[in-house]
Amino acid sequence: MFKRLFPIILLLLFGFCVNSLAESDLYVKKVDNLPEDFIFGMDASIVPANEASGVKYYDFEGNETDVFQLMADCGINTIRVRVWNDPYDSEGHGYGGGNCDIANAVAIGKRATAVGMGLLVDFHYSDFWADPGKQMVPKAWEGMRSEEKAEACYQFTLDCLNQLKEAGVKVTMVQVGNETNGRMAGEHLWGNIRKLMEAGARATREVYPEALVAVHFANPENAESYATYAEKLAKYDLDYDVFGSSYYPYWHGSLENLAAVLDNIATTYGKKVMVLETSYAYSGDDFDFSGNTISDSGTIVKDYPFSVQGQANNIREITDTLVNRTSAGIGICYWEGCWIPVGTSSWEENHVLWETYGSGWASSYAAEYDPDDAGKYYGGSAVDNQALFDATGHPLESLKVFGLLRNGNEIELKVDALEDVTVICDLNLPLKLPETVNAVMTDNSRQPVPVTWELTEEKDAQMHANGPAQYEITGTAGSMQAKCFVSMVEYNFLTDYSFEESGVNWITTDLANAEQLYVEDKVTDSLTGPKHMHFWSAAKNSVEFTCEQTVTDLPEGKYKFSISIMGGDAGSHEVYAYVKINGETIGTAPMKITSYGNWDTGVIPEFQVTEGDAVTVGIYVRCEGAGNGAWGKIDDALLNSVK
Repeated sequence: MFKRLFPIILLLLFGFCVNSLAESDLYVKKVDNLPEDFIFGMDASIVPANEASGVKYYDFEGNETDVFQLMADCGINTIRVRVWNDPYDSEGHGYGGGNCDIANAVAIGKRATAVGMGLLVDFHYSDFWADPGKQMVPKAWEGMRSEEKAEACYQFTLDCLNQLKEAGVKVTMVQVGNETNGRMAGEHLWGNIRKLMEAGARATREVYPEALVAVHFANPENAESYATYAEKLAKYDLDYDVFGSSYYPYWHGSLENLAAVLDNIATTYGKKVMVLETSYAYSGDDFDFSGNTISDSGTIVKDYPFSVQGQANNIREITDTLVNRTSAGIGICYWEGCWIPVGTSSWEENHVLWETYGSGWASSYAAEYDPDDAGKYYGGSAVDNQALFDATGHPLESLKVFGLLRNGNEIELKVDALEDVTVICDLNLPLKLPETVNAVMTDNSRQPVPVTWELTEEKDAQMHANGPAQYEITGTAGSMQAKCFVSMVEYNFLTDYSFEESGVNWITTDLANAEQLYVEDKVTDSLTGPKHMHFWSAAKNSVEFTCEQTVTDLPEGKYKFSISIMGGDAGSHEVYAYVKINGETIGTAPMKITSYGNWDTGVIPEFQVTEGDAVTVGIYVRCEGAGNGAWGKIDDALLNSVK
């Protein structure tokens, strides 16, 4: 009797889901040519830890629900889960981030399979987070030669996949490594990385022969690096099916670039391509007292508003890019869309839950394995404002986008948000704010609307009198609040002072054959604007260069020069700003490279210039290198007059 009723129950449930989607006020433009088997994935690795911490998830009617069933009803057909080797300290305390061992993966896999979804297994081959900056060897593999490590990798992968198979989990794809940008499990030579990847692929073919084998990299904005990764994998004849990329629009360049990079790999090497990680913020707020990776600070260039509709547009545009602008795009996976706060009362209350159940990004116990990052900055969810659920576990309308993309939901357009404005003003010139701002419509188009700014004469005078600084001015356009981020600056006699014109008039001299030395377009790594001078090189003592500009038409008088740098893994290093007049060095200012986001500014405070002098200003950088290779960013070179 139940067997006869089961299809009817499924039909009723599916009909309910379709009706729910059809009633959505989310604007979704149909993606043409969308394959029936296109992968709509969701990384949900944190769910068991969140639920153990007391989190409940609800459906669109406000009823408590199984979050995996809800995701399946909304068009998600694959769940991605990360697997760490041994995310526990010597006393058995979890490192956090979901304590994602194989037992966690099995529990998630069984729930995904029960509602008809496939499982994408993401092996990090580390005891904790693996990403471009961290590819630490698992504790159990420390001291192993590359051949021994490869055998350990094979056995670990084999054992994990066999546990999933014995539990009846439908595994459809296996990642052999996570964001392995030239590093993996402590290895940095491609021959050794290939051994590890091959071991994981071989185990996958044995246990789940129908599953796809994927590799995974980050930073597609660096097209040359992606071409190199694909070339190395082909050179070493690695057996894999899918070349996967992270794509977070805040950091990873344009969709045009993503399409070009992935399509080149697909056509050159005959591989499927996929975005294995993406997400977008629906709010700039933090909900669990433990800072987020993305906030509404004005330093982020938004391709979409920080809104529910913005999330949906991000997913839609990436999907369309893969389907219609690459020759072999097979899917997209949203990263940790269920990672909401475990509590909203206080940091102290939440901290107990993070430590007990591993529901924060890292617990204090992770200091044993990762003392320099997790051991210092442990805490809660860094992406709660990028989830597809609100802070109380209720789904956002953006969760429905996966199920709406096939037929679209092109309802009447309305204003979704106002686009932020950025203005740079010379301290010696009047501040002129724009008369209009762009209203961002629900289809992500822009329409200018008049704006009234809340700027008094008194505040304007203070901004001019207080020296270089940044300000946020608010205003009103229609019934919505507008924001203008104003940078008050001194007049700068340098051309392209922040590299926004790709280094016009700057001369960079590479003295040691660095692997990367160029102007990079990446707003999160810049002081001003989206661009800066970038360097990176893995080999010891391979970073040494100067970057300078010469000015020949300065009025006679006194001047000062400053330039800023940040970076990491520099080892023993020498960095200084310098000024030369007619070829002779007349001043230097020592600088330091410490860590990401910590900018050091070298200042040469006062020097005399005579009319007709050729004044050269610049920066010298030399790094021995340590860890994953010396790297850094240079920005905001200022040559100002001194009264």
